[in-house]
Amino acid sequence: MTDGIDGLREKFPALRARADGFAPAYLDSACMSLVPQEVLDAMTEYYRDFPGCAGRSLHRFAEEVSRRFEGARETFAKFLEAPSASGIVFVRNSTEAINIVGQGIAWKRGDRVLVSDQEHNSNLILWQRLGPERGVKLEILRLRDDGVFDAEAFEAALSTGVRLVSLFQTSNLDGRSLPVREIVERAHDHGALVLIDGCQAAPHRAVHLDKLGVDFFAVSSHKMLGPTGTGVLAGRPESLAQLRPLLAGGETVEWSTLTDHALRPPPHRFEAGLQNYAGVLGAAAGLRFLERAGLDAIEAHDRELNAHVTRELVDEPRLRLLGPADPADRPSVFAFALRGVDPHDAALFLDEGHGVMVRSGRHCVHSWYAERDLDGNVRASFYLYTNRSDADRLIAGVRELLERMPDRPSGTSASTPKRAAPSVPSRRRAAGSSTAAARSAPPRGTAGRGRAGSSARSG
Repeated sequence: MTDGIDGLREKFPALRARADGFAPAYLDSACMSLVPQEVLDAMTEYYRDFPGCAGRSLHRFAEEVSRRFEGARETFAKFLEAPSASGIVFVRNSTEAINIVGQGIAWKRGDRVLVSDQEHNSNLILWQRLGPERGVKLEILRLRDDGVFDAEAFEAALSTGVRLVSLFQTSNLDGRSLPVREIVERAHDHGALVLIDGCQAAPHRAVHLDKLGVDFFAVSSHKMLGPTGTGVLAGRPESLAQLRPLLAGGETVEWSTLTDHALRPPPHRFEAGLQNYAGVLGAAAGLRFLERAGLDAIEAHDRELNAHVTRELVDEPRLRLLGPADPADRPSVFAFALRGVDPHDAALFLDEGHGVMVRSGRHCVHSWYAERDLDGNVRASFYLYTNRSDADRLIAGVRELLERMPDRPSGTSASTPKRAAPSVPSRRRAAGSSTAAARSAPPRGTAGRGRAGSSARSG
């Protein structure tokens, strides 16, 4: 495959060559996917043609946006194979979705929540806060570094009594996936609810919520071709009905008096105030784009590119691969560290020298790195618009960087503990970067092109 799946790459404006001839190799889709033109068109259409409020007025603008907004709910239900469209709650992102569940459960002091040691901050910090606030106890399931799921350890954790299991489906850190169906069955056997963070899974493969049997499932549209500030909490209507809404106000009630009110049934009781209509309609357009591309084809495409990069780089003696060795077990993510190279410097080198955009740092999984006294790593991630040329530019950039760098420890990669960094002149440094070793000489390729300084977060 040379131009993404069936030539779809050309439909993404951000990938078009600039006036100066520069064309980006975007390998940061695990953080945020690019947006196709039809998503932009769907959002513009709302503001241009029917900029009304859904569910309120009776004029034609309001009627049209109401119809399309509820149609978007049906689109998400179909895409996720949810039990019912009434279980699709529109939110800003998966962080909000997880908070709706966590803050909405009627906790009893001593209730336990089980999470893994590789969860995104969005699926960790809330549970930590609920300890002193609500008396909830946080239990940690430690995952094996080779990606193999330890069912016995999971069963042992459940046997202590757990109210809620909250885990990722696919890891933001190294791309591994967990056996959700098995997790749900074991958790339900012990009387526990299950919340799944599906942000890294739903954009790349069919999730079949009805078959998986999860109680709650969170996704962010900005990782699946949609705009920022839109997401979904998908849940079984009967499970959602047990939650206390995080917010209350307009659109959440059937009626109110000066002294009382009655909540609407899910999903509307969780959608307080005016909604992001343009964003939701754009997110639904993104799902339709993914459906036409085919999730099976997307996953196969990811796997093919990842296998190519893995074959070319895995034998580099100074490169450490994170997660499962087989790219089939982490198809959308190639996470790695380079011994002696600060991950932020590596990312800047790849960007400035080869136009390759990757993420560096701790990927919002600070806890995993803190346990290992590590500062971070580099993560390249693939999607339907990624092509072989992008992958080859990554390979060439990593090889050139290793050629330029002396083989000595610097301590900020995930392969070594923290140590003092060599003093090397730097033209541009990222926030949190302890060495500018990768900047020691202008990289080949597009070295020296004018760029405004910027900083990279370590999260």
